Amino acid sequence: MQHTALAAQPDWAQAIKVPVVITLYFWLIKIMATTVGETAADFLSVDLHVGLVGTTVVMTVLFLGVLTAQMRASRYVPWLYWLTVTLISVVGTLITDNLTDHLGVPLPVSTVLFALALAATFVGWWASERTLSIHSIDTPRREAFYWAAILFTFALGTAGGDLAAERLQLGYVLSALLFGGAIAAAAAAFYLFKASAVTTFWIAYILTRPLGATFGDWLSKPGSEGGLGLGTMGTSALFLVAIMLLVAYLTKTRRDAKPAV
Repeated sequence: MQHTALAAQPDWAQAIKVPVVITLYFWLIKIMATTVGETAADFLSVDLHVGLVGTTVVMTVLFLGVLTAQMRASRYVPWLYWLTVTLISVVGTLITDNLTDHLGVPLPVSTVLFALALAATFVGWWASERTLSIHSIDTPRREAFYWAAILFTFALGTAGGDLAAERLQLGYVLSALLFGGAIAAAAAAFYLFKASAVTTFWIAYILTRPLGATFGDWLSKPGSEGGLGLGTMGTSALFLVAIMLLVAYLTKTRRDAKPAV
């Protein structure tokens, strides 16, 4: 009798709700999702004249609906997981934008606040579960900590990326190179010096947000602002198509699912 790859997995593997085999595809989709989070928020708020508040309300309601479906799922479903990531990216961006544009919170302050919120999430997660590993996301409480951490990484990355590129006037290209170099350093620490897989994963995860945000701004902003002028709609559409193609590939091959043991 033949079994599917999922059926061949042990019960604990089926219960894990997130990708557990971290491949290049994971990082490519993650960076593109962060880029979409930046450009889609701008497209809805500015280009479609929905406004920051209206965009925030619409995207938050949509995100909560998708997150509920993700939390209720009994296993890892690639399209549902990555849709949740993409939407939480947009919401994280909007949280930072609201603090900056509506409440007047300076970017250095919001960067520190989100860093503290993320640190508190990790502390609470560790105190409750004694692990921060993505391979342990097999209970509702652990998944709740996981998504809270991701939300704060997106909000922090948006604030940090804007702080570097705009407030410190480093520009989009230099900022992207700096964040990309930091990610490469984390990868080198893991592969060359056997640093903690959990620590280096979360460092890279945090840094891919400002990398994707600055990359998205560079593609979408007009030349007068240091960008390539592709526009928010063109950039968002390009990366959404790429994300869908990669997610379809992972759904078919399950290369990011735990292999059968």
